[in-house]
Amino acid sequence: MTVNTKLRGAGMGAVLFLVAALLFVAGLSRLSLGVASAVAAEDTAPEPPESAVEIPDGGALFDALRAREARLLEQEKALADRSDALRAAEAQLRRQLDELQAAESRLAATLAQTESAAENDLSRLTTVFEHMKPPQAAALFATMETEFAAGFIARLDPQFAGEVMAELDPTLAYGISAVLAGRHAQTPRE
Repeated sequence: MTVNTKLRGAGMGAVLFLVAALLFVAGLSRLSLGVASAVAAEDTAPEPPESAVEIPDGGALFDALRAREARLLEQEKALADRSDALRAAEAQLRRQLDELQAAESRLAATLAQTESAAENDLSRLTTVFEHMKPPQAAALFATMETEFAAGFIARLDPQFAGEVMAELDPTLAYGISAVLAGRHAQTPRE
């Protein structure tokens, strides 16, 4: 697991925790707003004359408290359900991320193996060319595309490459030289 992946995983956990905390705080604020509005409603209600003061019915108050408790329990259950859903989504994301990282590792290994095999083939072919006599190698290079021939000339021992270039048709030798000279022309200097 790379450092980037660990940081990404830690960041995802922190984000999910933050979202859950915000949802919890929002629920608490809604609860406190309900209590505050009830208190405010009581403060603004005109007081009845002292002779008309009634003793509140204990049963009605108890029923109101039970109803409020039921709503709070319902909200609490909804928050718990959301929290469970977030945890499940986070677990699924982690599984998918692990699968993606495994696939990335397999792909990188396959690419490395392919590049290694291609490099081995090119090295062997270069060695074969270097074991030829310069006129024989030049005859072979004369049949190749200019860019392809330039790639092999660049890999050859400089002494042998010079002998092969001397055996080539001057126009072809110039084309190969131009390709070799222009290979890194687009490379940034700084």
